[in-house]
Amino acid sequence: MPATRSSQQLTLQSFGEISRFLREGVADEESRQLRDSLGMLSNHIDSAVRTRRTGTDTAAITGRVVALATCAREHQLFLTGLGSGWHALYEFGAYQRALRELRTATAEWLETLERRSPREHAAFDAFELLAWRTLGEALLLIDMYEHSSDPPSELPSPARPGRRTSTLGRVLGWLGRWRKPKR
Repeated sequence: MPATRSSQQLTLQSFGEISRFLREGVADEESRQLRDSLGMLSNHIDSAVRTRRTGTDTAAITGRVVALATCAREHQLFLTGLGSGWHALYEFGAYQRALRELRTATAEWLETLERRSPREHAAFDAFELLAWRTLGEALLLIDMYEHSSDPPSELPSPARPGRRTSTLGRVLGWLGRWRKPKR
């Protein structure tokens, strides 16, 4: 029996799985374009993290991080061209701040790689934490935008017994477990 969409979304445990999730639903053209751009960013994050975790070739890791930095810059430029419906959302500003912080963490990680600094491990950990946070902010932004364009119901409906948690709620709950610093 094929898995339903909601049961598939419970398994978003890698950056690549987030990228696949982003390709699933589309509300409008700008939403599709944002999902595509975010999917590329997620793929670059996944590639850099996987290369760092599985290899020791500093040049290969550095190459992935440079490609990621370029993609993050292009994604941030793409955001500036989105319509006013996106810019009006509080979550849009929060996502832009998270993306700027991710770009800064990426640059710091790249610098430690290039210098072969003993701080590289700490820079990588900071980057990975911000990557999860940034993608969580992006998913929240998309969810809020797509729900703000839904037609309003006549009366707000009370929570229905047995109703499942939203996809975003499950993803953010899962992301919250990874956001706590390990000591």
